[in-house]
Amino acid sequence: MADIRAPLMLLLLAAGAALAPARAEPMLADFDYPYPVQRFQFQSQGQSLAMAFMDVPPAQANGKTIVLLHGKNFCGATWESSIGPLREAGFRVVVPDQIGFCKSSKPQAYQYGLHQLAANTHALLANIGVERPIVLGHSMGGMLALRYARMYAGDLTAVVLVNPIGLEDWKAKGVPFITVDQLYERERQTSFDSIKRYQQATYYAGEWKPAYDRWVKMLADMYTGDGGKLVAWNQALTSDMILGQPVVHELEQITVPTVLMIGQKDTTAIGKDRAPPALARALGNYAKLGQQAHERIAGSVLVPFPELGHSPQVQDPAQFNKALLEQLARWR
Repeated sequence: MADIRAPLMLLLLAAGAALAPARAEPMLADFDYPYPVQRFQFQSQGQSLAMAFMDVPPAQANGKTIVLLHGKNFCGATWESSIGPLREAGFRVVVPDQIGFCKSSKPQAYQYGLHQLAANTHALLANIGVERPIVLGHSMGGMLALRYARMYAGDLTAVVLVNPIGLEDWKAKGVPFITVDQLYERERQTSFDSIKRYQQATYYAGEWKPAYDRWVKMLADMYTGDGGKLVAWNQALTSDMILGQPVVHELEQITVPTVLMIGQKDTTAIGKDRAPPALARALGNYAKLGQQAHERIAGSVLVPFPELGHSPQVQDPAQFNKALLEQLARWR
């Protein structure tokens, strides 16, 4: 099915925002992305859904496409500091928002799974004519990139993993179980302040820059108005997906070329706040988790960032982009 091009999409979103600002917020109608946004319309689980994405052409094509997958508390726009350098280096850059996130559809009922999100992404890439991409995933997007590599190894050039979650099995380690209803109640308490507190404690190695407030507001705005309940519900469902589908048990089965780019001061572990203190202190040790993953994925390359946290591409774009382009040079 043909996708709706950027001008029409922006017109529709603007019209929706003008009629019902509060209800428009869950689709990030008032948050500008760095490049035009298109929408891939498709059928999944008996319903019509729309997957928002940016498709940024290269300055001078090198024949390669890189697909950037966002994390759970991120959106496609969070990649803005990397898109420009990648297109200048000759890459076509495709940046989707997964179903349930950001500018994409947020269904009331959906069986979330990493395999489903991977299938959705594969369908998008087929629709826009992308073959054998490099898939780069951050945080939850790293989990998704690993699942994509397991499902579509023959369609990939390589995967790049930036502080992927799922490198440890939190449930197996003793993090208490939590139901979807409990997750939803927690999500309903989400605010600008709660998001900022979490990111200050986890994402940037104890540092905070005023520029990070923009990304906090991007997330917090989706929870405003009546539509915020649907956002919270989808976030609860995707949290349940993450907790129940760690990829750590399949690392030896990754057969595509793999690069791990790891901020060593990252301490991310979903559910850490529910764990006993001794266990909580042991979770989310990315200096250790990254090294272990590197040892288990045959032929992988480990690129450590000793002073950076969960989001090296946001915390130090210059250092991150330099390292990324050096790794990508092998596939040009």
